[in-house]
Amino acid sequence: METRLLEVFQTVVRYGSITAAAHHLRFTQSSVSRQIAALEAQFGAQVFDRLPRGVALTEQGRILLPHAEAILDRLTAAERDLDDLRRIGSGRLRVGAFPTAVAALVPRALASFRAAHPEVALSLIEGLTPGLLESLAAGDADVVVVSSSPTGPIDTAHVDLHHLLDEQLLVAVSHEHRLAQRRMVRLADLADDAFIVGSANAEDTLLRASLPSGFQPRIDIVAAEWTGKLGCVATGLGVALVPALAVRGTPADIVLLRLHPEDESVRRIFAATLTGRARPPAVTRFLAHLDEAAHGFVQTP
Repeated sequence: METRLLEVFQTVVRYGSITAAAHHLRFTQSSVSRQIAALEAQFGAQVFDRLPRGVALTEQGRILLPHAEAILDRLTAAERDLDDLRRIGSGRLRVGAFPTAVAALVPRALASFRAAHPEVALSLIEGLTPGLLESLAAGDADVVVVSSSPTGPIDTAHVDLHHLLDEQLLVAVSHEHRLAQRRMVRLADLADDAFIVGSANAEDTLLRASLPSGFQPRIDIVAAEWTGKLGCVATGLGVALVPALAVRGTPADIVLLRLHPEDESVRRIFAATLTGRARPPAVTRFLAHLDEAAHGFVQTP
């Protein structure tokens, strides 16, 4: 059924006259009469008694009226809610990000987004790239910030990637380290140093996934969390690779050194959304805030 018929029916009830309803709706009287007749034909019931002056609801019309009003009210509410989403006046935004992106990049974007759209409910989940992509596919996140390494490119069969930045990897050493006064080092300079890594498995550690072949680091200590990893570095137990996104959380007793361009490792950082799905307005706006945060991100120590 066309909702227009219900709207005409409701208007005739309100004004008590087909003529008055036609004037309000800017229809001809015959057009309103035809639409009421069409409504009655669809329901197989007479909804009005035609009187010398105006109309009156029949028993069938009195039964239909609350249902017609409920349908029109729900449609009005739906239009209002959809309009709110188009204007990002409400709704939600669920963001996922890998740990070092949560150190500064994503919070900056979330903070500026919240300032611009305070009525949108925000949530943030932290995880590694594979798990974040699973959350995206399962519908548990609207957009996820992920990273791609030279040995672990992201499968783009089901996701659209929005490039944010290329992230350098820096070398963290203690203040007492023999190379602490340098600004740039070669990997060969670190051949005798132990590396503090997050996992002993080659497929899980940032170090092995990012350094070029031919360099075999010595690994004595595995520390999963950055606080433990950098704590070991600060006491001189070894050195560690630190993503530039995590620089803000680097303790004061750590020195960050750049790698020589020939040894430099880079991770590509993306915002991922599902392929073939219409982006909610909140996601589109948030991508702009991510771009702004990435543009202003300082990646060198």
